[in-house]
Amino acid sequence: MAPRTAPNSEFELMLTGGHPNSLGRTVEVVDIILADRSRLIDLYSCYFSDDEVVRLRVSNAMKRVAREHRDWLLPLVDPLLDEVAGIHQASTQWTLATLFQLLWDQMDALQQEKAKNLLMSNLEEWDDWIVLNNSMEALAEWSAHDESLKDWLIPRLEALQDDERRSVAKRASKLLVQIGA
Repeated sequence: MAPRTAPNSEFELMLTGGHPNSLGRTVEVVDIILADRSRLIDLYSCYFSDDEVVRLRVSNAMKRVAREHRDWLLPLVDPLLDEVAGIHQASTQWTLATLFQLLWDQMDALQQEKAKNLLMSNLEEWDDWIVLNNSMEALAEWSAHDESLKDWLIPRLEALQDDERRSVAKRASKLLVQIGA
């Protein structure tokens, strides 16, 4: 389990405030972490802020760090699976789908199984269009090497083709073609 910073840590304060749909000071936080990898744990700790806007910005920052140095997130895979996965916030769940998709080849078999189960659950339980799209995308990619996942995924993608949200329906249709269903 990763250590957590105290509430109102430096990063939490930097990620607080402003319009909820803005990045706020997220890019500044990412730049600090890219300059000092040891600060990544401070960012991770902000997932446990009471402020959902902070958690949204943490997710954005985590994706940015992962795109630059995905290996830096490897020590956080288990805490992400065991702690962050339990946070009931759409931005957290759609970010986990993206992170696990990026890290998949570097995760061990147990981590992969946990990530797959989380995204399967998200696909069945969430209604947020980004959670659905990101979960579908990762699961479809992984199903190329997992026939049982592919068999599980096909009927769910077929059902989502009829979703009233155009992005969800189009993504499901595209992925069905991609996986050869």
